[in-house]
Amino acid sequence: MEKKQKRNVFGGIDIPFLTIIFVMLAFGLIMVFSASAPSAFYNEGDKLYYIKRQLIWTVVGMGAMGGMIVIGHRFVKRYASIVFIISLVLLGLVLAIGSTGGGAQRWLAFGPIRFQPSELAKFALVFFFAKRMAEKPKNQIRQFTHGLLPYLFILGLMVGIMILQDHLSGAVIIFMTGIIMLVAGGARLSHLGLIMLAGLAVLVPAAFLEEYRLKRLMAFRNPFADPTDTGYQIVQGLYAIASGGLFGLGLGQSRQKFLYIPEAHNDYIYAIICEELGFVGAALVAVLFVLLITRGVYIAMHAPDTFSSLTVFGIISIIGLQYLINVGVVTGTIPNTGMQLPFFSAGGSSLIFIMAAMGVVLSISREIKRKGQSVREGGKK
Repeated sequence: MEKKQKRNVFGGIDIPFLTIIFVMLAFGLIMVFSASAPSAFYNEGDKLYYIKRQLIWTVVGMGAMGGMIVIGHRFVKRYASIVFIISLVLLGLVLAIGSTGGGAQRWLAFGPIRFQPSELAKFALVFFFAKRMAEKPKNQIRQFTHGLLPYLFILGLMVGIMILQDHLSGAVIIFMTGIIMLVAGGARLSHLGLIMLAGLAVLVPAAFLEEYRLKRLMAFRNPFADPTDTGYQIVQGLYAIASGGLFGLGLGQSRQKFLYIPEAHNDYIYAIICEELGFVGAALVAVLFVLLITRGVYIAMHAPDTFSSLTVFGIISIIGLQYLINVGVVTGTIPNTGMQLPFFSAGGSSLIFIMAAMGVVLSISREIKRKGQSVREGGKK
């Protein structure tokens, strides 16, 4: 009996979704090694420095995913409010004692380990919103004062904290994810249209308040006007994309990764993919994200309850938004915001929380199969 129970711990999870995750992880590790080797050798004297760290984070992330599959989404629902409060406290601590990197105060440091509480906050918001909407009467959210307003207050609070951290990209992700969840939860589009305008009225001016953000906007308009300073990263990224052509220069053959592109293994890894694997490689990345999102939507649509459905919608929204923003930044379509490419960019806290969220989705997918089996067994009886 014990052996049977152990085999069933991961039984019934969505295999296509899991397969896509593993393919993206493997692809990401290959590209992190390729993109990071020159800077790792230059900065650390070991070309394997960054890939070794990324392998460790990947193993930890897979453990987090497996852990979330085992404990299940019901555990997440039970403690969603507590996790949300913890995330708010951690965001507040960032403002008080957070460490600075890249000109922004977004990290908490514990000895040699640093992590961004914003990575937890994104998913904590999803769990909290999903729980509240599942517990409230279905049509209550269609009322503005007693239904929608509390969600907007919470959303505004988190967005405000992100802006204070100079984390505008995180603010955009949280704001858009919250709006998507409210739409999925049944809020009136007329109400949300006004909120979107109000959000833009806050986020757009915020982009001009800090000098470095203003410089980024000016560089976005014409990066070649100042190719050695404010437009440097954009220009080097565009050189990488252009030189890739249809099939690329070949895996490991990038020229721009040799200290030309800052953060080549992180925010700008997509440019290295385009340079080494060309349009074909870029298209493959797009296909993988489309498959992941499509399968996620399928899981959400067939989820056994409201909480599960909204949770999957929220998680998939975060992944999709981060992909679109990262690609938009690297291709010069939108201003530079410092957004990582999920599953591909090097980084610990981002990958671990994403993998834990994937575990929640897989836990919910298992319930779909169990629900189908119950229906079939009921029909036979």
